[in-house]
Amino acid sequence: MIAAFRSLLLVGAMTTASAAGAEATRSILSFDDLEGWAADDHGAALSVFLNTCGDLDDPDWRALCGVAQTYEADAARSFFELFFRPVLVEDGQDALFTGYFEPELDGSRTRTDRYKYPIYEMPPEARAEGPWLSRRDILTGDVMTDRGLEIAWVDDPVELFFLQIQGSGRIRLADGGALRVGYGGANGHPYRSIGSELIRQGALGAHQVSAQMIKAWVRKNPEAGAELLFHNPSYVFFREVTRVAPEFGPLGAMNRSVTTMRSIAADPAFTPLGAPVWVEKDGKEPLRRLMIAQDTGAAIKGAQRADIFFGTGDEAGQAAGRLKDPGRMILLLPIQRAYALIPGEF
Repeated sequence: MIAAFRSLLLVGAMTTASAAGAEATRSILSFDDLEGWAADDHGAALSVFLNTCGDLDDPDWRALCGVAQTYEADAARSFFELFFRPVLVEDGQDALFTGYFEPELDGSRTRTDRYKYPIYEMPPEARAEGPWLSRRDILTGDVMTDRGLEIAWVDDPVELFFLQIQGSGRIRLADGGALRVGYGGANGHPYRSIGSELIRQGALGAHQVSAQMIKAWVRKNPEAGAELLFHNPSYVFFREVTRVAPEFGPLGAMNRSVTTMRSIAADPAFTPLGAPVWVEKDGKEPLRRLMIAQDTGAAIKGAQRADIFFGTGDEAGQAAGRLKDPGRMILLLPIQRAYALIPGEF
């Protein structure tokens, strides 16, 4: 899934939210309590909801999915207001919104002088229980040589490192085509933050750490930069994703494409996958929008924690990397399910 590693990005997992399953309080709100609700494009949200609601197993969700298919976009607001109730779930932690994206790299299906850094499939022996070889061992030894495990080659080892952190991406091929790769497994070593290591070395201040700053530092200091990447022993393998056309979004945790600025990653301990979520993101660029929880993430923990999908490519990555804002998120649940939670638990 695309959210598997990305939020561990630079300074380790954010732990602003409580552990999964922690005690939470739930309050039913009215739609009048949702700031900006009337101004949103509910038809766009309904379309994204329909992408995954057919995969929901519970009878009430299945019934709502069937009803949703009978609604046109201009009646979408009525659909949500008629069949759902807003539920504010709180676990004592402040809300935090971050962003994620799908990287886009330049590459080739064959090795050339320019495209010489391989994207590997997972070798069978790496699937054994327990840690396999480290990143350093994989990249400096010959264990992967002449085994036909290369999916493609790219032209930038730094971007390849960050592709592994994101867990999936698109490769623009030199011949004009494109392919998508998804998470295919890992070597079993724990992730170690290169951002934290740069702070420890005094190379960057904590306020400076971002994907862009780390990339710039590694390229400016090639020898030390290569060693810095080895600081993280975790290594991610990929698989080619052929069931999703390159023009659609990457697969989320529901094994369906996520949608730019309409899909979020959330904690399934508090937010059921496939559920609509009203996002009230504050900060420099406030956002009020109905989104669908269609993904998860290793660092996305807590009732008020969400990662917003910004799309594919560099521009999306820059926007996602800047996002770290407070606000509020409100879960939309089927009416009977919502009232059954008060005052009980999931």
